[in-house]
Amino acid sequence: MFPLFQWLENSGIGVTIRGSHVLFPVIEALHLLALGLFGSAVLLVDMRLAGVGLRSHPLAALEREARPWLLASLAVLIVSGFLLFLSESVKAYYSVPFWVKMASLVSAIAFTFTVRRKVAEANEMEKAPLSGKVTAVISLALWAGVLWGGRWIGFS
Repeated sequence: MFPLFQWLENSGIGVTIRGSHVLFPVIEALHLLALGLFGSAVLLVDMRLAGVGLRSHPLAALEREARPWLLASLAVLIVSGFLLFLSESVKAYYSVPFWVKMASLVSAIAFTFTVRRKVAEANEMEKAPLSGKVTAVISLALWAGVLWGGRWIGFS
C-alpha cells in the first residue's frame, strides 16, 4: 500500500498543492468551512435524537431538512480532504491519527446513512426514546473520532 501513497503524493496534483504557498491554506480553509456546516447538520439531528432542543420540530422532518446540507458539506469535505491528503500522502501513511480518522470516517458515514437515518425517520415521538439517545451518542462518538484524528494529523 505504501507505493500507492508515494505515487499519490508524487502525482501532479499532490506536487502542485505541496509546492504552492496558497493552495494548501485555501483548500484547508474550504475544508474547515465545510466542516462547520457539516457539524451543524449532524449536531441538529443528533441533539434532537437525544431529546435536547428543537422538540417542537418533528425529527423525521428535521432530518430531511438537514440532509441536503449534510450531503453537500460532506461532498466538499471529501474532495478537499482528498486534495489535502494528496499533498502529504506519505506523512499520512505513517500517521496513527490519519488511520483513526479514516476508520472513524468510514464507520461514521455508514452509521449516519443507515442506523441513524432509520431511527430519525421512524422516531416521531415528542420525547426521545432510549434508541434515539443511544443512536445520538454513537453518532457523536464516531464523528468525534473523525474530528480527533483530523485535528491531530498535523501534530504527528
